[in-house]
Amino acid sequence: QTFPNSVYRVVDVRDVALAHIQAFEVASASGRYCLGGHVVHISEALNILRPLYPTLSIPEKCDDEKPLTPTYQISKEKAKSLGIEYTPLEVSLRDTVESLEEKGFLNV
Repeated sequence: QTFPNSVYRVVDVRDVALAHIQAFEVASASGRYCLGGHVVHISEALNILRPLYPTLSIPEKCDDEKPLTPTYQISKEKAKSLGIEYTPLEVSLRDTVESLEEKGFLNV
């Protein structure tokens, strides 16, 4: 098994829900808000998951020999004006796996 040489933008759905609520309730809120909790290479996410779920079959090798695609950051300032503090990536990943397991989509 291999993983793609890709970068992903991740935001916890709970943070999105809170941002929607805050956009209605914060009087100074206006315009558009781009939520970008984390920008991570897939290898970083897999490195977080491996020790949490050692029985899962998680690939360790990239599917090409190119250097890993670099990550970048998205400004979080406007979302912070709504009071949004993003859920840590580790928590989002762990909670996602646990939810998939509870629903029977994954055996950990």
